[in-house]
Amino acid sequence: MSMNVNGVTGADTYSAYNTTKATEKAAETTQNKKAESGVVYEKNTAAAKKTYKPDTNMVAKLKADAEERTARFKSLVEQLMTKQSTTYGQATDIWSFLSKGDFTVDPATKAQAQQDISEDGYWGVNKTSDRIVQFATALTGGDPDKIEEMRDAFIKGYKQAEKTWGGKLPDISQQTYDAVMKKFDDMAAAAKTADTN
Repeated sequence: MSMNVNGVTGADTYSAYNTTKATEKAAETTQNKKAESGVVYEKNTAAAKKTYKPDTNMVAKLKADAEERTARFKSLVEQLMTKQSTTYGQATDIWSFLSKGDFTVDPATKAQAQQDISEDGYWGVNKTSDRIVQFATALTGGDPDKIEEMRDAFIKGYKQAEKTWGGKLPDISQQTYDAVMKKFDDMAAAAKTADTN
């Protein structure tokens, strides 16, 4: 008994042809039903609104660092005041004593103070303005909608510092103020750019 190769091949081709036609017809029927019903499901691609939470760890770290540095500064001033006991006795408080500038310091204290307020020093313009903005950002969780509230709080704090100081703060403080305001401006611009993208 001999087998016809064309017969087997023809059957396979016919079967494949019928399967393809049936699949195409099913897809066409599904499309027609969708078009008739007028309802088409589309996946929602809108991004969910981001929630912002305070970074309590960063806030605690910044507060601890500021407290430690403030204690060191206070100790430095106390040493200075002890050496200047007559002037200290006439001063009503630490701020008025410092604002008058009527004191002398030993070379080591002067060197430490100069290092602390230098460009790269802890109390210098760059690092102080960075800490202020980091603290404000940590408190709001980085919410760009809170930038103006952070700026307003900073301005109020600065005015309070001037009041405590007894007038205009030293130039380094004004430079720090300007740097903080620029950083808030940059944050606001970045937030605006992110909103338009």
